[in-house]
Amino acid sequence: MRGYGGLVVAGEVVSAAPAAPAADGDLRFTVGLADGSTLRARRVLVATGLRDVLPGLPGLTEHWGRGVVHCPYCHGWEVRDEPIGVLAVGPASVHQALLFRQLTDDLVYFSHGTELDEETRARFAARGIQVVDTPVDAVVAAEDGGIAAVRLADGRSVARRVLVVATTLQARTEGLEGLRLPMADLPGGMGRHFASAMAGVTEVPGVWVAGNAADPMAQVGASAAAGALAGAHLNAHLVTADTDAALTAARPALHVR
Repeated sequence: MRGYGGLVVAGEVVSAAPAAPAADGDLRFTVGLADGSTLRARRVLVATGLRDVLPGLPGLTEHWGRGVVHCPYCHGWEVRDEPIGVLAVGPASVHQALLFRQLTDDLVYFSHGTELDEETRARFAARGIQVVDTPVDAVVAAEDGGIAAVRLADGRSVARRVLVVATTLQARTEGLEGLRLPMADLPGGMGRHFASAMAGVTEVPGVWVAGNAADPMAQVGASAAAGALAGAHLNAHLVTADTDAALTAARPALHVR
């Protein structure tokens, strides 16, 4: 970015809000940083990503991103052929189980209070997926720092090396409240993100969003592409504003002629 004339500032944004427009009416924003400094901007692109919120089960957080995973397309190859457990948190967990069954012959589905109909149980049985209906009490760590087992509420333990759990996907909104960006909910209560239209355009003039802050399900490639598209759209907006300003400035001179 620096090689293309961009300014990179290492800092934490604690506030962002529209400011008084420029003399020619062009948009302006102020962005406050944790060190007390303030930046001014003509346009804003929000690419804050998201936060994966895990269920409040002891042991999950400590193993997140290693023994505890959520996506077969992000982590599946790395955990293939391991004894895998799926901790149910809702209907989406059924789909997770079927996806991870492609990666291992040893899969246990912990229903954890989530109801399963007979058709789903039959499908699981056909695929060799074991169902455990006793609630899960905790994730047990192994001596090597990984996962050793899942402890049930009745005291039993089920040996597992990997635990799959669907997270709640929450867009990172800290410090952006002043922009008053509209939010939208994911189906099934699975999360919340910034609402946007094509190219990341939002209802707030001069503000775009891209990446997981706008599309929680997007992987790295899709997020990068969304950022490039939003950047191009933002730049076109600036070009139009600059041309409008130049035309306004030139009109008095043209009138004199």
